[in-house]
Amino acid sequence: MNLTTPLGDEVLDLRAGDEAALSGTVYTARDEAHLRMMEAGIPFDPRGAVVYHCGPVVQDGQIVAAGPTTSARMDALTGFLLDAGVRALIGKGGMGPQVVEQLRGRGVYLTFTGGCAALAAAHMTLRGVYFEDLGMAEAIWVIGVDRLPLVVGIDAHGGDLFETVRQKAKAQFKQQFNTEPGNDP
Repeated sequence: MNLTTPLGDEVLDLRAGDEAALSGTVYTARDEAHLRMMEAGIPFDPRGAVVYHCGPVVQDGQIVAAGPTTSARMDALTGFLLDAGVRALIGKGGMGPQVVEQLRGRGVYLTFTGGCAALAAAHMTLRGVYFEDLGMAEAIWVIGVDRLPLVVGIDAHGGDLFETVRQKAKAQFKQQFNTEPGNDP
């Protein structure tokens, strides 16, 4: 599915595992940016916005690399953004059960493959920055994206691609070794 920001109810039709191509504007935010937004307010219009868990490498006004960071670090820092109207999060590795519930009926978690930072940057144009005093990795970068290839990791119905894979792996392990992972036979 082709998605364009600001996102609306179309994200509610997506299912975990679906492919999507995102165009429009995304805002990078890691731990420190989340904390600053909680204290100082969200510096962009959050309605229909997309937050990318990323600390891009920016040189001479160009995005050189923009791979995702591990999203689970932001589990406890995400609710206020969704409450304000953010419709999608992008990252890697999935998010915890509380975020799965917070996304229910209002947004999605999209994944981009880790290790492909140059590929991501090839789909991006730098448009601005907030909280630059936090440093390159932690500032909120305003980025234009053009058909950024993503996969729906968590949908608005509670579907969680990461949990599905964990359960399948656990079942295969149990079948293979006749024990639960982590338990010595």
